Amino acid sequence: MKLAVLTCGMLPIPAVQGGAVENLIDFYLEYNDKHHLHDITVYSPWVPNVSNHPVLASDVNHYVFIDVTSLKARITRKLRSYFHSNEYYNYFIEYFFEKVYADLKKQDFDYIILENCDGFAYKLSQRGYKNIILHTHNERRESRSMYDTIIYNSITKILTVSDFIKEKFSALYPIEKIKTIHNGIDLKIFSRKDYFPISRQQIGFTDDDFVIVYSGRVNKEKGVSELIDAMLLLKDMPAIKLMILGGTFFGNADNDDEFVRSLKNKANNIESRIIFTGFISYNDMANYLQIADIAVIPSIWDDPFPTTELEAQAMGLPIITTVRGGIPEEVSEDNAIMLNTDENFVNNLSSAIVYLYKHPEKRKQMAAASIDRAKLFDKDVYAEKFFAAIKDIS
Repeated sequence: MKLAVLTCGMLPIPAVQGGAVENLIDFYLEYNDKHHLHDITVYSPWVPNVSNHPVLASDVNHYVFIDVTSLKARITRKLRSYFHSNEYYNYFIEYFFEKVYADLKKQDFDYIILENCDGFAYKLSQRGYKNIILHTHNERRESRSMYDTIIYNSITKILTVSDFIKEKFSALYPIEKIKTIHNGIDLKIFSRKDYFPISRQQIGFTDDDFVIVYSGRVNKEKGVSELIDAMLLLKDMPAIKLMILGGTFFGNADNDDEFVRSLKNKANNIESRIIFTGFISYNDMANYLQIADIAVIPSIWDDPFPTTELEAQAMGLPIITTVRGGIPEEVSEDNAIMLNTDENFVNNLSSAIVYLYKHPEKRKQMAAASIDRAKLFDKDVYAEKFFAAIKDIS
């Protein structure tokens, strides 16, 4: 089949600036390049470091780059914000779409795959398109519910990242046309090495420290503030340290915003026990995770299916996490302590940390279970199921 892939145009494909969705697209494009299943055209914003990327040599994957950064593009985008103020998305995304559409309308694709941008289904349906597959990584936005009928009448199939999201969409769309495809990760990258590419001492820890790792975006929904509150309850246990991997957005290492500054201010009394690394590239993430004793991923929102959970368990880490969104589909009772985000959450979080700190044998059992469970989420397993779901449509 001849397929087109569209994102919202915020981050480039290949995923040289990170991004969970962008990495997942890279995975199925790599699988397609290896197995020659389909002729795929990917539309991506252009950034300088994609120009000579090796994936561009593929015979079956084709990349169309959209200029969104030049002076002309920025002026045009801004003008669009004045003359088209009532669009589905903001002017940046709408500009990207119109540039994509200028090429898209010249082509004849069997299906158009929309990666997490249901608003494009609305725009395409207004221009006569019906052969649309929505691969959604989040819940639909209630603020755009007035578009629901048009959007879902134009979609052929919905692929969701978790059964949690599938259930949400089943209220709007026939359940038999919705398929869950769990996210995957690169188990060659996320696997423990017999040496440490990055030492604890380089980060600021000692070999005797008990290191907790949090990885992911640093924002309110991810529960980082609550994790620091739990650390404050453990002020009399100085061996317990916390490493926070990530920034407020992808691809930016120096990005302290008001929220991050508030976290650092809150942690001021125990600042020697908390390390903020800022953004870490996808290829380096495993080296940092390997330093840790356990992972804590304390999402306080209905996280659809965070790949940080998959990465932590692939690195053989015992996990403390929450019963929110699609998280229970990723981990099990064998490798994770799952907490409710109720009024006792911070206390229970600190208790779970202490429990694992004091029970090394339990950590060892959970670590083995994590590595075993990670095999379910290999990137090739994900890509195979992704293309099987598309083949099932035709």
